[in-house]
Amino acid sequence: MRRCTTTLRNLQWQSLISVPPPVGYAHPTEPQCSYDPVEGLPIAPNVEPTERIRMLEEQISQLKSQLNEARNYDSRSTSPRHAHIPQNGHRMGSGSSNGQTPESSPNGGGIVLPHASLDVVHQLSPDSTGSLPRGSTSSPELRQVTRQSVPDPLMDMLFAGWDPDLPDPDTLDHYIDIFFKCDPCGSRILHRPSFLASMHLHPKDPNYPHPAILHAICASASRWASQEIVTLPDGSRRDKFADLHVSKTRAYIDRTMATGQDIFPVMQACIILSWYFYQEGRWVEVWIFAGFQTRAAVPLRLNYPGTFTATGASNPGAYLAPPKDLQELESRRRTWWMTIMFDRIVSVGGWLHGVDERDIGTEFPLRRIDYETNANIPSNRQDLFTPDLFTHHPPLYTDAFILFLKAVMLFGRVTDYNTRSNLRANAPPSKNQNPFALPGFKELDQLVAQDFLHSLPPEFKHWELTTDGALDTDLYMVHLVPHAATITLHNPYLNFSDSTNTSTRRCLHATRSILAVYYRLSETSLDITRLHPFATICWYLAAVVQTQLCKYYIEIGDTVREQTVWGEINALRFAMLTYGSRSPIGTRQERLLQGLMTEIVRMTTQMQPLEVGVPLYPFSHAGVFSKETVPREATAAPLPDVTQYDTTADSPTSMAAMVGTMTASPPTATSLSNWATPSVRSVPYAHNGHNGHGYPH
Repeated sequence: MRRCTTTLRNLQWQSLISVPPPVGYAHPTEPQCSYDPVEGLPIAPNVEPTERIRMLEEQISQLKSQLNEARNYDSRSTSPRHAHIPQNGHRMGSGSSNGQTPESSPNGGGIVLPHASLDVVHQLSPDSTGSLPRGSTSSPELRQVTRQSVPDPLMDMLFAGWDPDLPDPDTLDHYIDIFFKCDPCGSRILHRPSFLASMHLHPKDPNYPHPAILHAICASASRWASQEIVTLPDGSRRDKFADLHVSKTRAYIDRTMATGQDIFPVMQACIILSWYFYQEGRWVEVWIFAGFQTRAAVPLRLNYPGTFTATGASNPGAYLAPPKDLQELESRRRTWWMTIMFDRIVSVGGWLHGVDERDIGTEFPLRRIDYETNANIPSNRQDLFTPDLFTHHPPLYTDAFILFLKAVMLFGRVTDYNTRSNLRANAPPSKNQNPFALPGFKELDQLVAQDFLHSLPPEFKHWELTTDGALDTDLYMVHLVPHAATITLHNPYLNFSDSTNTSTRRCLHATRSILAVYYRLSETSLDITRLHPFATICWYLAAVVQTQLCKYYIEIGDTVREQTVWGEINALRFAMLTYGSRSPIGTRQERLLQGLMTEIVRMTTQMQPLEVGVPLYPFSHAGVFSKETVPREATAAPLPDVTQYDTTADSPTSMAAMVGTMTASPPTATSLSNWATPSVRSVPYAHNGHNGHGYPH
């Protein structure tokens, strides 16, 4: 029998009906009462809000009790690594992507409301609409999901401490595998064998990978594997899966910035995420994260020899403890050097570096094979204070990655020289001045343009495909970066009217070398989108020199050589666009180049200059060239073949071939001052495609 709990309303009803109702009005036949809920019956819609709130609070309390009990349950024998999610596998729980601080524990174990919300658990319950059993609180509660009653693998994983915002274990393993195989940047900081082994530990184990690193890996690997792509009205693409994990990684970074908690693994996650932003062309975030990384690494003392110092620290507890073993020491070194490499690469447009070279005492890293096999090798004897660092490469401490790092640091010296020279200059550099008369220029030119490349060990002097058809992407970059640095150093002094001008010779030789390396790679079936993203900057720099040369040939009326240069410019443009099919940085650099080409496109007599030498490709020209720059469709010509020239001096665009055609009124050299300026404008997100061929892990 139902009983009314609001007797006051009953008395009010009796008083109401004791008075005759007005014309056209009828008294209610019974009082408007509310009743206590009966166990097993659902709550009526018109139940008082206070009663509904009371019941929901009891449900939440009971659910929290279940979760707290689950946290104390030792489930090591039933690791969630073997559980599967019977859904899309991309996401568990209700974690949002708005960048809020993660609710999971610092070690990635356990969950706290509202990550596993009541709605989610209702959906996971096999019979959420039936009657609910009575609990100890004498109120309706959610059905308890246990291994004995309902063997739900998702709930097993949540109760065992699995991060609900990560993919299911099998999917996560797949993304980790893609990350190590395809990512040429952030993967360098992780010790792959031990990382893969730690993935088999329980999520609550202190040696299990930090969730921030796992989220960053998911974001990075999504460039090659994600299917959740949305095309926006402006033609750019957004990867929902990557955006989710970017927001989760940033949430951990924000928490660490506020508390200092888990600072080293979170810094590693920040490095992985930074390289992802760089490849995606998200320049504002690139600059923010570049600054954060360098500033965070300094108080950690990673810039000291051995990545640790006990001197000069009033509070040693504020810094990292000494490395416990050689593997941790090398991990810290690589984390530091990838931070410095990132800082140098994003600053090549003429920006100040976050850490001065004079403040870096950390030894160079060990070879990758020694790092991954935990070889008992003494620390590398070379650092930035070693006098012959860039000309002496000890075999025991030299591999393609270390040479790539040295090449980037050389480029950094060029950036330092240019920015410091221009800081207090009254006027920009002139093509008529002799840069070799400037302090320090001759020594830097000798090191960048000649000594470094000439000193490479024989096994690294040429990049070649391995016997199984693989390509060492680091070694490929070793043969690009010094030439790009040479162009950056000499471009302000280009003077085509002077056949003896050393800067012009240096730039043309560097350009021919970059083109030759690209042509050789284009003759293979390898996917160039798997190259390091810095390759697009090298192509751009070579194209800038060719653009100035093309203008010169237009002005002197040499249409034959002009056409050859157009083919080389378009070959480099096509390389950027191809890379842009996966990474927007390629598309962005090609757009910057088109801005520099506006004048020569207007001046040329070529009918279709932007299609000279463009190879056939399985998509329409409309998707590559805009209608404004391509008057009408035409048949594409094959790529120029570098084998037609025995040496770079035989090229129609070589300096030797230009002698005798110079005039007294050369074109004005195009400035490089704005080529790498970060843009706040939105940049299209990465396109997605299939994995490439033949690249090493």
